[in-house]
Amino acid sequence: MNFNRKKKPSISSISGDGGIEAIPLCAEHSPTLALYEDEYHTQGQKIGQMLRSLSLYNAVMPNTSELEVAQKTVKKAQMGTIMGVYLPCMQNIFGVLFFIRLTWIIGTAGIVQAFFVVLICCSVTFLTSISLSAIATNGVVPGGGPYYMISRNLGPELGGAVGVLFYLGTTVAASMYITGAIEILILYLVPGAKIFDDIYNCFRVLGTGLLLILGLIVLAGVKVVNKFALPAVLVVLTCILCTFIGAFLKFHGSDNLKFCMVGDRPVDLVSFFEQYKYVPNCTATGLEPLFCKMKNDSMSCDAYYKRMARIKNWRKNGRSAIREEIAIPGIASGVFFDNLWSKYLQPHDILTKEKSSHEKSNQSNNNEGFYIYINQATSFMILIGVFFPSATGIMAGSNRSGNLKDASRSIPLGTLGAQVTTTVVYLSGVILFGSSVSEIFIRDKFGQSAMSKLVIAEIAVPYPTVILIGCFLSTVGAGMQSLTGAPRLLQAIASDDVIPFLSRFQRIDSRGEPILAILLTLLICECGILIAVIENITALITQFFLMCYLGVNTACALQSILRAPGWRPLFRYFHWSLSLLGSILCIAVMFISAWHYALVAIIIGAAVYKYIEYAGAEKEWGDGLRGLKLSAARFALLNVENRPQHTKNWRPQLLVIAPDSKESENGLFAFVSQLKAGKGLTLIAKCIEGNFIKHADAVEIARNVSCNLMKLKKK
Repeated sequence: MNFNRKKKPSISSISGDGGIEAIPLCAEHSPTLALYEDEYHTQGQKIGQMLRSLSLYNAVMPNTSELEVAQKTVKKAQMGTIMGVYLPCMQNIFGVLFFIRLTWIIGTAGIVQAFFVVLICCSVTFLTSISLSAIATNGVVPGGGPYYMISRNLGPELGGAVGVLFYLGTTVAASMYITGAIEILILYLVPGAKIFDDIYNCFRVLGTGLLLILGLIVLAGVKVVNKFALPAVLVVLTCILCTFIGAFLKFHGSDNLKFCMVGDRPVDLVSFFEQYKYVPNCTATGLEPLFCKMKNDSMSCDAYYKRMARIKNWRKNGRSAIREEIAIPGIASGVFFDNLWSKYLQPHDILTKEKSSHEKSNQSNNNEGFYIYINQATSFMILIGVFFPSATGIMAGSNRSGNLKDASRSIPLGTLGAQVTTTVVYLSGVILFGSSVSEIFIRDKFGQSAMSKLVIAEIAVPYPTVILIGCFLSTVGAGMQSLTGAPRLLQAIASDDVIPFLSRFQRIDSRGEPILAILLTLLICECGILIAVIENITALITQFFLMCYLGVNTACALQSILRAPGWRPLFRYFHWSLSLLGSILCIAVMFISAWHYALVAIIIGAAVYKYIEYAGAEKEWGDGLRGLKLSAARFALLNVENRPQHTKNWRPQLLVIAPDSKESENGLFAFVSQLKAGKGLTLIAKCIEGNFIKHADAVEIARNVSCNLMKLKKK
């Protein structure tokens, strides 16, 4: 017999035949307890510690509705990484802002600052994607998607607050898509569809009409909506691909599109056409009706126009100062250097090539000059808030986790793949578009100097109209997906019963559609449409999504720092410092982009948090905040210096064995309360004779009685 062989550590237990068998603590013998093998080998054979770790394990017990969802989703779990996560994330990330605002951001911020605008926004979503991947590999996420993850890790209060903010962000995003679709329709596709002089009133009225149509489709059921999902994402990807191909095919520029300039200033041909119903020639004579008018039987002209009309050799290029310029000169032209630096302006400034022009529009004399005036302030911080919704959409894969074959593999791979792909496309677009488009035309937000031409559509191949139709359809499809996903998120929050006044929204009809939640979503979406200004809508969306991402990153950082028993993510690239950095970035972007909107989002989140706390939500979920309090208390107690104290600083430390009778217990607690005037610590213990399992109810009653008495005597 070989006595030198090392014996495996084990626990003795009674076997079925009454004998004693050894249960090994090694993975090769018992995979069940192999989870604790590392702790055993590092600390030695401490069976008590191992059993204590087992007792602290906080398994989430699903409620009835969650079990039903899980049972149903097992049958439907057939989607892989590409169809289940990658493409849905791509569709949600590539939104309307890529088509109608990215080039304007590049022209306004310059290539350098626009690059950093995109990089900062994408860094937030990249770090959040890593945190999301860690949560996805820590356990199965059946229903509720990101809301479920956050609430089960941070507790019902913070989880409910972040869930409500995420719902609001998704709903307001639908209003952004609808408003963007209407902008594409009436500015670029069918300009004659304008029914008001004020373009924003057109957005409100026509947007409401489109919302009603989409609402009817959503009410028809998710099966109808899903039929549009795959075509929509294919249209988006095709339009983007055509744009990049067009930029390279037009390497030396294109003469197909020109815009009108008076000196350094572009001319607003659209406003003139709407008033006089014809397009003037871009010459000194042709533009006279735009800048001159009769006053006291004499012609009065705009001073800048008069000066430019006399210049026949502008900047020594052999052309007059009033001229047409090529909108897309191409990469070979060197416009990259013209678009390199920022050109921020304030409201009512005139759009110009001049380095500083703060000549304001004369509101009482608007017809004197049809220049293009800036309608909002711009800065690096403001543009971060405008662009950020273009980087969101990384939660689309987690929303479909119940339908995935292997969620713990597909969510990290698909989400990070989509996020990295879109980041590369955005950063490449900043450089490519900034190198192809004229300095002035890329800053003309609505293409007014070229009769409402969309920059992206003009760059792309084969035809601008085809791209415009594709952009419109893909934007409508994205809005429909948001209107479908948001009510289901609200229904998931209501089903958890953590916010009592939302309980009615958990109802579903015979088809499984949350009708009441859909109606509320449509109402909130209409409020977003009434804002009408895309930049203001995006600023609001930015705050809601950042609050949600802040919750995800905070959840991961807390669980890792506190070493929560139920937190064991398998994602190899996760580290708590990345989640902490993501949280810091979220807070920074919230306040630098729009601090007033950030305060609104925080107030809403805080109000929901306190309401759930006040309503007394009792859920056996993971609670990272409670773990933070326990860790802080433990750290403080362990660091109390054990040395002699002066008598006047003495704090009594009491261990009280409570009696069985309530009257005696009350008197004892009153006495202990007097002794505790020194503000020391008191531990209360009560012994109940019998089997714990059989007397569990009695134990709970005794604990509650003691806790209530302690609260009464607390000082």
